[in-house]
Amino acid sequence: MKMSVLDRIFLLLTGLLAAYEIVVGIDKMGNLPIIAYTIAFGVLLVAGLLLIILGFDALDSPLVVIVSTIIPLSIATGLVWQHIDSLRVPYVLFAPIGFAAVTLTRLIPMQNKLPVITLAIVHGIAGMTIFLLPIITSIQGKTDSLFSLVGVGGALIGIGGLLLSFLKTGRPILSQENILKVLPGLLLLMTICFVTGFKYG
Repeated sequence: MKMSVLDRIFLLLTGLLAAYEIVVGIDKMGNLPIIAYTIAFGVLLVAGLLLIILGFDALDSPLVVIVSTIIPLSIATGLVWQHIDSLRVPYVLFAPIGFAAVTLTRLIPMQNKLPVITLAIVHGIAGMTIFLLPIITSIQGKTDSLFSLVGVGGALIGIGGLLLSFLKTGRPILSQENILKVLPGLLLLMTICFVTGFKYG
């Protein structure tokens, strides 16, 4: 499917917002959250630029599922480090282990459901962390109510991740054409939610 001019504009805006977040949006946070968020938004920036340059054909690469795992894992790790002291060490261990598990099950040919199960577990834990943690801390009054927008961004990244994952496994929830139509707008909306939410977190 050919990428439209509007799709490229959405992806360019996504990349610009990701770059803004790296340079300005996370400068007052602790060291580990800065590293985690820089990785996440750096991957998002590069992914957006590659899509602009290569078009949707870039999604045919088997590395897409692997690379797309970095974003939710990194954001979730940063959030946990900032807001749940008791889970800092377990989550810092979970993130690289989860990424390694997804990588191995994608690179090593397997005829069973282990790659899908592994992906679902890793993305599920990271996605629920990003979705629930900002909303809960906002409800509890520990953060500004607008910080809950990070949770909305988490829901959107979860939807995008599921659409791409099922597309890559050959069992798409929507048709490939419909997924590619909504993807650039979904990425932009997700990034807007993240940038706005983190400003108040």
